Amino acid sequence: MKLSGEALSGEAGFSLNLAEAKKVAAQVREAKELGCQIGIVIGGGNFWRGRSSEGIDRVKADQIGMLATVMNCLYVSEVFRTEGMDTSVYTPYPIGLYTEVFNKDKALKDLKEGKVVFFAGGTGHPFFSTDMGVALRAVEIEADLILMAKNVDGVYDSDPNINPNAKKYDCLTYQEMLAKTLRVIDLTAAAFLMDNHMPCKLFALSEEGSICRAIKGEKIGTDII
Repeated sequence: MKLSGEALSGEAGFSLNLAEAKKVAAQVREAKELGCQIGIVIGGGNFWRGRSSEGIDRVKADQIGMLATVMNCLYVSEVFRTEGMDTSVYTPYPIGLYTEVFNKDKALKDLKEGKVVFFAGGTGHPFFSTDMGVALRAVEIEADLILMAKNVDGVYDSDPNINPNAKKYDCLTYQEMLAKTLRVIDLTAAAFLMDNHMPCKLFALSEEGSICRAIKGEKIGTDII
C-alpha cells in the first residue's frame, strides 16, 4: 500500500496528523483481521517535495525527500504499535539502529509472522518517486495488489480542480494511462507495473473506510490493470 504523505497530514497539508494516522491504523488492523499481509510505502510530500525545490541540486533534493519518507514510516509504524500491531521498517541503505536494510527473505518472514512491514527511503536512488518505490517493492515481494491511497479519489482525464467536466475512470489500463500521459501515478512506475502485470487500485485516503473497502473489492476509486 502507498500512503500519501500529504493525505496523512490532514487539513494542514504539512507535517503529520496523529488522528489521521490512527484512522489508518484502525483500517489496517481490520484488514489484517481479514487475513491480509500488508506492506506500506509512505510518500514524503508532507515534509519535502524534491522536484519543486528551487536552487538545490536534484540529487541532494531527492536524498532529502527519501529521508522524509523515513521519518513518516518511523512515525506511522510507532502509531501502529500503540494500536496493538507489530511492525518493522526497512530502508535500501543503513540508517544506524533505526531501520533494517531491505532483504526480501526477511521482509516476507515478517509478513508471514503478522507484522506490518514499512518500506521507507524510496528506491535508494535519486530521480525515482515513491510511486516507483512501492512498485519495486510490490513486485519484489510478489504482492497480489497495490493500493494507492492518495489525496485524490481516482484517475481523471484532466485535472478536476481545473476542469469541472473532468471524467473519472472506474477502470483503465496502464497502456491507456501512458498513452494519455495521466500523471496521477508516476509514469515510470506505471510502465514498470505494466511490464510486471501488477494491478493497482487508486483511491482517496480521506473517504470513510476506504482502505478496507478497496481490499474487499468495493467500487471505489480507479482500478488500473
